[in-house]
Amino acid sequence: MNAERTSGGPAPRWAEPTLAAFARHLRAERDLSEHSVRAYLGDIRSLLDHVQSVRDDPEDVDGMDGMDGMDGMDGMDGMDGMDGMDGPLGLVDIHLLRDWLAGIQAGGRARTTLARRAAAARTFTAWAHRTGLLAEDPGLLLGSPKPHRTLPGVLRQEEAGQLLRVAAVASDDGSPVGCRDRAVLEVLYATGVRVGELVALDVDDVDQGRRLVRVLGKGRKERSVPFGVPAAEALSDYLRTARGKLCSDRSGPALFLGARGGRLDQRAVRRLVHARLGDVPDAPDLAPHGLRHSVATHLLEGGADLRSVQELLGHASMATTQIYTHVSADRLRKVYQQAHPRA
Repeated sequence: MNAERTSGGPAPRWAEPTLAAFARHLRAERDLSEHSVRAYLGDIRSLLDHVQSVRDDPEDVDGMDGMDGMDGMDGMDGMDGMDGMDGPLGLVDIHLLRDWLAGIQAGGRARTTLARRAAAARTFTAWAHRTGLLAEDPGLLLGSPKPHRTLPGVLRQEEAGQLLRVAAVASDDGSPVGCRDRAVLEVLYATGVRVGELVALDVDDVDQGRRLVRVLGKGRKERSVPFGVPAAEALSDYLRTARGKLCSDRSGPALFLGARGGRLDQRAVRRLVHARLGDVPDAPDLAPHGLRHSVATHLLEGGADLRSVQELLGHASMATTQIYTHVSADRLRKVYQQAHPRA
């Protein structure tokens, strides 16, 4: 069995038209971000590189003897540029897909990587079958290793409160950056938005009267998220006293601005969260996504239902939201063990 080949190099020459067409599908029909498109293409480039290795050495795949599409392998010389049922892509079946994933696993990759690549392969084979490049869709038979689901790190409610008090004290220096940082942390904790969603906000996305923020999430799905009085006050202070001082000809409509006037960068938000959490005694060192986990956990602990939390966070699947019930149950178990006399 071949070890996994790297996916960073060029794809086989015959595969380039297929990859280009698949990329157009991901952008135009699936409306995926450029980051997601690059991830899909990297995974499928790895798959097609494996197809090339099988083409070079048909005995490389266990169980391929008698496989549909293997007849005529002797006549495959000169097929460069042919992509489809009669070309190298026609070798893609369930045996080849499993062998490809087995090679990735043998390379020591994590279960999450295997699951992601299996999902990418299913998306690709479904598209290839629908467009006539594959006679059947082998991805329908492809299972996916379930990743180990670990409980995300979260803040306790008192730690979250102390984090925001630290940010308020830091903003008392009168600097526009300090005022902005307080507003950033208040909005992150009030709404649970992703850091990418936060920095993409424009001024007009904030409805201060109704205390709602319009968020464009994954898959360009729009949702409205409410925020409370403390976040509203921090935002009002920032817009009234600080944003104008940070503004430049690079600012455009961006809500949160960097020190040089451009749209605030995600890396600056991550540095801010790490720095402020460092001022909270015994608090875990979390990234901005840890604040999102904390918001979900605190909402559920406060009595919110799963469906409402799913809508607020913009989760496509309820299964993603349900992990936070485990976080809450884990905390409840610890409290029980500490407090109950017969625990």
